Amino acid sequence: MSTHVATHSPLRQALGAWARSDGSLWLYQAKMLLAASLTLWLAMRLQLPHPSSAVITVFIVMQPQSGQVLAKSFYRVMGTLLGLAVMLVLIALFAQERVPFLIFLALWIGLCVAGSARYRDFRSYACMLAGYTAALIGIPAALNADTAFMSAVMRVLAITLGVLCSGAVSAAVFPQTSATAMRATLYRRMGGFAGLAADVLRGRLDRASLEAAGVRLAAEAVGLESLRSASAFEDPHMRMRSGRLARLNAEFMGLTTRLHALSRLLMRLRERDAQVPLTALERLWAPLLELFEEWRGQALTDRAALAAAARLEQLHQGLRPRIRALRAELPPLSEPDRRDFETAVELLFRFTGEWHGYLQTHASLAAPRHSREQWKPRFVAKANALGAAVTGIRSAFLVLVLGAFWIASAYPSGGMLALNAAAVSALASASPDPKRTALQMAVGASGGVVLGFFLTFFVFPWITGLPLLLLTLAPVFMLGTWISLRPGWMGYGLGCLVFFCFTSIPDNPPIYDAYAFINNGIAVVLSMVITAAVSAVLLPPNSPWLWRRLERDLCQQLVRAVSAPLPHLAPAFEGQTRDLLNQAYGVSAGRGEAQRRLIGWAFAVLEIGHAVIELRQLQAHLPAAPRYAESSAWRQAIRVLGRALVRLFLKPGAENLRRALAAVDAALATVAAVAEPPELPYDESPLRQVQSDLHFIRSALLDPQGPLARYHEISHAP
Repeated sequence: MSTHVATHSPLRQALGAWARSDGSLWLYQAKMLLAASLTLWLAMRLQLPHPSSAVITVFIVMQPQSGQVLAKSFYRVMGTLLGLAVMLVLIALFAQERVPFLIFLALWIGLCVAGSARYRDFRSYACMLAGYTAALIGIPAALNADTAFMSAVMRVLAITLGVLCSGAVSAAVFPQTSATAMRATLYRRMGGFAGLAADVLRGRLDRASLEAAGVRLAAEAVGLESLRSASAFEDPHMRMRSGRLARLNAEFMGLTTRLHALSRLLMRLRERDAQVPLTALERLWAPLLELFEEWRGQALTDRAALAAAARLEQLHQGLRPRIRALRAELPPLSEPDRRDFETAVELLFRFTGEWHGYLQTHASLAAPRHSREQWKPRFVAKANALGAAVTGIRSAFLVLVLGAFWIASAYPSGGMLALNAAAVSALASASPDPKRTALQMAVGASGGVVLGFFLTFFVFPWITGLPLLLLTLAPVFMLGTWISLRPGWMGYGLGCLVFFCFTSIPDNPPIYDAYAFINNGIAVVLSMVITAAVSAVLLPPNSPWLWRRLERDLCQQLVRAVSAPLPHLAPAFEGQTRDLLNQAYGVSAGRGEAQRRLIGWAFAVLEIGHAVIELRQLQAHLPAAPRYAESSAWRQAIRVLGRALVRLFLKPGAENLRRALAAVDAALATVAAVAEPPELPYDESPLRQVQSDLHFIRSALLDPQGPLARYHEISHAP
């Protein structure tokens, strides 16, 4: 019996690995085919005039996880209804006037596309569909105003049918839920982070590896927030824990910032070969390092998190006595080494405390209700407002230009040209490189149109009955889905699927008009090529103007850390700065120098902004004593430092950097001159913690590889 198991064990392992990789892709393709076939069958049975709209909805809405399908479906229906309402108003007002109709349609589409580009969550999808539906319903309905209402209602019914079929198939056939994916991500995340923390303490990571890990964790935080939103649609248990999940994500972002700050400080100690403080720190964190290595790569469930939190709390509580004993044994240190040692000790102590809090929140997920559920801050991902506005203006311009061409030339498929330009512009707006996406869709649509022409005029006339029609369409659906799942090829597959359906799936009743088909096919491909050309010429998003805007937005986050109201500031600052980092990494892909500069600014803002917020929180919780009064000299010096940092990040330059360094040195000297009660232990002194934050800000400003280094070199140039 044991021999039989040993013989089949490798086979089971191979099958399991295949099921997790290629097998899951084949399952997704099968579900896509089933949903499209079911939708087309129902659309034909219900005698909907345009079954293609329902099938296209399936290809746009369908996702590997059922929660994402339900979320996208909900927002698609909302966007569709909003687009329908707006179009009915425009048709009622301007049914006989093409020029004002196109002007207001272009303005509406531009507004919707701008909203789609601005919001980086499922609301983006609702905005995009409100504009896309307006074009899809409005232009054909305006050409036949007497049947506009029924035409619009039938389009909405077709879209709703596609939404319902997608959701039903995704939830019923081998469901892969967003809640399961989120749990798996949370369970794996702790093991990966423990390994990262161990590598940081051992000094195994260089600066590039550390920044790559930071970018990866930022993208993971944004993705986890999307999973949290999607899982609320499918799982009531996750909906009950939504506040704790948001809190868990916020605490993890703070934890990664703390680790990054500690790693940069240790890196500076190692670069100048400060062996005495480094040896002392290695003795201090030895028990922690042993625990991190034990956790490396391990999955952490909700119930296991409680035991992990207890172990980490024990080590955290033992840090203070170990720090005191270690400080007493240290030989006299130089002033830079002493400050770096004290700052590193404080960062390590706060790091373990925050990790303990994170584990407690993780453990609270095991209970249906918990006090940690009361968490108001929410991470809202938003793109740059000017970049979103430019995207909307570009789409409105496209619709106006192609609409004017339609009116001036009387091109029979001019409506199709304007409609598809609006649709492709809306779909491509979510991409960091809309030109590339539009060109990919043009290539895919060309293939879909050619294939559709062959099937429509040489195959469909010989087909009798729906089963044969589905059998004929199945290879095209499978091919398009397979192409869209290839990394970097999604535009090709989506263009092939959507526009093959758009031009080739028979209407009710079917119409075989080769002249109209060829005109519509030319209009489809031409609209995408024009969209790609306009996206490449008219302020493309992956160009220096947007990099500069993102750099300015990152610097504005530091201003917010200094001046915004303190309640809930820390999680909002962490989330929005990481979202900007994620955007910057995407739009500057392939431009190494620009990408490094943006990433450098993001981490500088995170480090300094985090320290500034902690300084403000420390001052807000100081005891009532004259030495801690609002009017004391050291608190005034910190306010001067805040203003200097605002000037520096709003207008980076050598002079403003010199002023900021002078301000932080003055604040350090002023705080050091304040006498605290002799009975207060050194490591519990609020002013010592203030000094640690101030010294860390100074070290970050002087980082020789940071974005401010060139201004420091300028100020010291002969």
